[in-house]
Amino acid sequence: MNAQTERQALESLEPVLRKRKRDPWVTTGNVFIAVLTLFSLLPMTWMFITSIKTQFAAVQYPPEWWPSNPTMQEYLKLLLPTSELGREFLRYMLNSLWVSFATTVLGVIVAVPAAYAFSRFRFPGRNLLFYSVLLRNMFPAVVFLMPLFIMMRWLGLVNTQFSLILTYLTFGLPLSIWLLKGFYDNIPPQLEQAARIDGATRFQAFLLIVMPLSSPGIIATAIYSFIMAWNEYVYALTFLNDKSKLTLPVGLQRFFAEYATNWPGLMAASFIMSVPVVALFLVLQKYFVKALTEGAVKS
Repeated sequence: MNAQTERQALESLEPVLRKRKRDPWVTTGNVFIAVLTLFSLLPMTWMFITSIKTQFAAVQYPPEWWPSNPTMQEYLKLLLPTSELGREFLRYMLNSLWVSFATTVLGVIVAVPAAYAFSRFRFPGRNLLFYSVLLRNMFPAVVFLMPLFIMMRWLGLVNTQFSLILTYLTFGLPLSIWLLKGFYDNIPPQLEQAARIDGATRFQAFLLIVMPLSSPGIIATAIYSFIMAWNEYVYALTFLNDKSKLTLPVGLQRFFAEYATNWPGLMAASFIMSVPVVALFLVLQKYFVKALTEGAVKS
């Protein structure tokens, strides 16, 4: 009798399940995601295809969708320090890695306590100071180009990579503080109070309780700071004039000439430049999900 009842229940649910499978909103959402994925992958795919073409095949019309004689010669030129081009490219990449890594670390170190202070402490002018921090994001970055250049020249930091690190911190901190404050606001203060009742100091409660729960926000802040510093072009072009200190976005000008452009080399360099950002997302994605699940408040 129980088996017959279960079979009847399953038969009654079949129309509902079929209707759910044919839900037009689900179908529309899947199509939309597929279009977005295709839109994101097409430029990367065409960039890679162009990078393995010869110079003649890269500029011929109609375009050759897949090269008849693919070659990895441009990648070898860039990644092997046996040629002048390879040494320059690797130096530019190391400069970009150093500037981006330093900006990320310093940005997290400054943004974490600042966001925690805005979230937990009440002091005169708190709201005014918080919104004044966000005020910088109302203006485009180019507006601050000349004032920052004059300030860096007065400090003697022009043509140094430290000038870029300070500038990128100026641009990245407002959004980083705002993101982290949202995470701290959602963490119950009772967790810290319980830790302090057990004998922990405020710093220990912050380090052992708040930091693990806010790790998704810290990871998101680190990714944002790294990508911003990695891709920035205008300030790196303005503040640096020493060829050995240039970052990778500025160094890509090496492939442009007055009468011709090395399109396969440029696409190969651009493809390599995009690899650290993609790898960063792939590596940190599992930690991001892990932080979300392990940071849940258990009752």
